[in-house]
Amino acid sequence: MRHWSGPSDRRGYHHGNLKEALVEAARRFIAERGLLGFTLVEAAKLVGVTPAALYRHFRGREDLVAEVAFRGFTQLAERLARALAGAGTPLERFTRMGEAYLDFAEKEPGYYAAMFAARSPEDGPPAGQLPPDSAFGLLVEALKKTFPDGFGTVDPRFIALEVWALSHGIAMLDAAGQLPRGPGLPGKHDLLRAGVLALVHGAGAAKS
Repeated sequence: MRHWSGPSDRRGYHHGNLKEALVEAARRFIAERGLLGFTLVEAAKLVGVTPAALYRHFRGREDLVAEVAFRGFTQLAERLARALAGAGTPLERFTRMGEAYLDFAEKEPGYYAAMFAARSPEDGPPAGQLPPDSAFGLLVEALKKTFPDGFGTVDPRFIALEVWALSHGIAMLDAAGQLPRGPGLPGKHDLLRAGVLALVHGAGAAKS
């Protein structure tokens, strides 16, 4: 597979895996222009094929974006798994997971935007049936290992959802340049760490 220099690269697609080339083109278009910033015709033109050729692999634009999202979730899960398997205490590894999440959102905007594009419920797995090695599954497992005493009657998945929502909010504010910065204000990693500890300690206090 050839390497792209970006959507402005017009040399065309000549060989290799067409599906992979289309996914890469879409990812880079999304990163530079946003989710609505490209069409299937543009993706086809970038890789040097006719628009009709795209339909050998994708039913349409939403299907292509969904594939980009799937690749993004896969890569995010891999990075979180590496952080969780690293050296240090459970709390240190859990903290590195948060850092890995924010770094992924910053460095892979094409994947990240596609991952959180609005979709119908039919496009995802049934509730409660996410694989254990999914990003959310890894987060739940990390919480259980980091805080083995649990959270009383609070389901760890509930805490994991709150942590994910906090992480996503910080990532989106940072990407939009809306995260306040200045003397006395924490950076995004410190902010996430403090927020997670507040959520966990709050849940712990509620159970006592």
